[in-house]
Amino acid sequence: MNRIDLEGRHAVVTGGAQGIGAAVCDRFRASGAQVTVWDLEGAGAGGIDVDVSDPESVDEAMRLTRKRGEGIDILVNSAGIAGPTAATWDYSMEDWERVQAVNVRGTFLACRAVIPAMIDADYGRIVNIASIAGKEGNPNAAAYSASKAAVIALTKSLGKELAEKRIAVNCVTPAAARTRIFDAVSEEFVAFMLAKIPRGRFLELDEIAAMIAWLASAENSFTTGAVFDLSGGRATY
Repeated sequence: MNRIDLEGRHAVVTGGAQGIGAAVCDRFRASGAQVTVWDLEGAGAGGIDVDVSDPESVDEAMRLTRKRGEGIDILVNSAGIAGPTAATWDYSMEDWERVQAVNVRGTFLACRAVIPAMIDADYGRIVNIASIAGKEGNPNAAAYSASKAAVIALTKSLGKELAEKRIAVNCVTPAAARTRIFDAVSEEFVAFMLAKIPRGRFLELDEIAAMIAWLASAENSFTTGAVFDLSGGRATY
């Protein structure tokens, strides 16, 4: 593993208790960063239990983080859910709204909470986890695809808003990786996702963590509002 320099940086990772978020936390710590996990399902020692879809919960997490005297140099928005697989016309409003609440509202709320502190510090790196589904759209996953397209657009807007400051806002659009998010979809859908990847395998968590670590580093001093693919050759634009 090549060590990316995050020495002395403090990162907040939403959804950092498992999956992509946990892999990012491990990579950040190996690169010298201090990490605070914001997660609904047990943030662990030093973490903060937070529902990213709830404005009051996010504001309280920010208050507790700042109370510890910790600035926030890095924010990674990894909290997300897939929702069920179903045709758009069969999708329930409850399921649709829950996917948007976690994936879109959660990303917005975390950014809204953290960015003022980054502006005050005149430094920051934000990495949002979108998906290749947000660029191409997956059948029977309209809620997830739409939510990740929204994350891409939010990233571009924020990148432009903060472009004159020392804050970089980017997102990654990974192909599927074997995480707990697979528990919410059918085996047929898993097979469909694998068939779409020219490399013929799923993304490894350490591969996405490596890219995010660079995007979160001071070396990434120019690129902002951009989309970085980890699609194994699937992406067409």
